[in-house]
Amino acid sequence: MDTGMRERFWERYPLEELTSEEWEALCDGCGQCCLLKLHDDDTQELAILNVACRLLDIKSCQCSDYANRFDSVPDCTQLTPALVKEFTWLPPTCGYRRVAEGRKLAGWHPLLSNDAERVHRKGISVRNFAVSEDDVPERTLESHIIAVLPM
Repeated sequence: MDTGMRERFWERYPLEELTSEEWEALCDGCGQCCLLKLHDDDTQELAILNVACRLLDIKSCQCSDYANRFDSVPDCTQLTPALVKEFTWLPPTCGYRRVAEGRKLAGWHPLLSNDAERVHRKGISVRNFAVSEDDVPERTLESHIIAVLPM
């Protein structure tokens, strides 16, 4: 089946030269980039919460309105080849981050395993621990912090 993607494109081309289809295929489907973050201007730290954007379908770890996500969630962050290295909060398992850093994709990545469920079985996705922001009162967000990173 012709996917329209070049063979092992992630190893052969810089991120800036990927087609939009290839770029999207680098996503491993973990949903970690959709977790809410709180930036502390005083400490210059970024707190990552186990609270996911209201558009994230936590079972599939896919955006429920991907095409219109910026209209629905104005502060949704668009990941681009130019911004990957700036987003130091991306997990070290992230396909985008790995390729940007010159590392190989993890063996469980869907491009290598041909198994989109493997990221979930490996426990890398947010499937079994994230909650939707619709279910969390804003006043309790700080109690959902799972990591704090320097910025």
